[in-house]
Amino acid sequence: MKKIFTFLISLLCLALNVESQTITSYKAGSIIDKRIITKVGVDRFFHSDTITSEVWQRIWKKSYKANCTVPRQSLRYLKVIHTNAKGQTQVGELVCNKSIAADLLKIFKQLYALGYPIERMVLVDNYDADDEKSMAANNTSCFNFRAVKGSAKLSRHSMGMAIDINPLYNPSVHTRSGVIEPANGRPYAHNRKKKTSNIPLINHNDPCYKLFLSYGFKWGGNWKTNIDYQHFEK
Repeated sequence: MKKIFTFLISLLCLALNVESQTITSYKAGSIIDKRIITKVGVDRFFHSDTITSEVWQRIWKKSYKANCTVPRQSLRYLKVIHTNAKGQTQVGELVCNKSIAADLLKIFKQLYALGYPIERMVLVDNYDADDEKSMAANNTSCFNFRAVKGSAKLSRHSMGMAIDINPLYNPSVHTRSGVIEPANGRPYAHNRKKKTSNIPLINHNDPCYKLFLSYGFKWGGNWKTNIDYQHFEK
């Protein structure tokens, strides 16, 4: 009788633990059992927060350079769930401008509902804010205080107003110089029908493209000289 009672208590504790779970319970990159999301509701897995001390320590002197002109209070830390290349539900994170935080949460929630694959989504600071390394790892990211490559002009990423989606398979193509970013994205730079490992190539028929534009974003794939297939900005 005692064993049965103990077993029932443990089941109750497990159920209560599941019911109390939110996205904040998980580290970015973690895989979540879809049954948990069904049990507690998908809304709990899309969250926006201010830049906490923990996040600040991660981004300071990396994506948030010492000369950064964007106030810390203008940024938000998002945690979302996304479908990865293996079809699993994975925890993603990014830092963005507070003015687009609500839009990004809605977009990623809709992309998750569609099962749209995003291979990886961790802070660019995991790659020491090195844009090339982050893109080469097919990491989706947003805020990074930096200039446009080959220019003194600040990128929209510097304000947290631009996001790069699956950048390996959706590279940036500098038509005049021939430079491809990331370099290992060259096979996808011109052959936009090339098959990938379950990651779609963004084009005008892509649901990711349609969603971002419906929220007022501009797509770098429409640019004439430096074509940036991964890039959406406001």
